[in-house]
Amino acid sequence: MGCGIAELVWFKSTHSGTQGDDCVEVAIVEKAVYVRDSKDVSRPAFTVGHASWARFVRFVSGC
Repeated sequence: MGCGIAELVWFKSTHSGTQGDDCVEVAIVEKAVYVRDSKDVSRPAFTVGHASWARFVRFVSGC
């Protein structure tokens, strides 16, 4: 059975606020990282490969 979007386990960064700030949620599976807008989960998520996600995280963290 494949991984349907409804089956994904989503999480937000521990740096996310609780005041409804702009934020994304991610769900990590074996072959990809799914990313979606936490304020509007009805919008489609997009996926990136693990290597691309790691490069993005390094870029935004300044490392």
